[in-house]
Amino acid sequence: MLLKGSAWKFGDHIDTDVIIPARYLTTSDPMELARYCMIDADKNFVQKIKAGDIMVAGVNFGCGSSREHAPIAIKAAGISAVIAETFARIFYRNAINIGLPILESPEASEKIKEGDKLEIDIAKGEIKNLTRNETYKAAPFPEFMQELITAGGLIEYTKKPSK
Repeated sequence: MLLKGSAWKFGDHIDTDVIIPARYLTTSDPMELARYCMIDADKNFVQKIKAGDIMVAGVNFGCGSSREHAPIAIKAAGISAVIAETFARIFYRNAINIGLPILESPEASEKIKEGDKLEIDIAKGEIKNLTRNETYKAAPFPEFMQELITAGGLIEYTKKPSK
């Protein structure tokens, strides 16, 4: 799976209340949640991004409440992947379960600047910065996790006929 998009950069410790504030959790509708994605960090974030763009952050992305609404809001807003130095473990699991690719790469997190054009090869765990002509490594996903992400998440994956 190859993903391409522009980078949107955030800092360290972006918690789930910043990703989708609790005051908007009166619904589980992904498109409604998407309207408020990152609104407390950048009130125009959703209007500025394009489908396929990529979020880049520092350490401990997705910390805080364990709600799955946070990765759902990011994915429904059109973000194709998140790169961070590290992720909170429950966010990591929730993201994979809903089919949102997330990659840990301290080097990419440090060197990517907002607006850089990126290409991610999920199978190889390779992040190309097309703007700066640099390549960064992340741990590649095992084949079964790639299938889960490609299927659109755990629920869609379990609907597929078994091999």
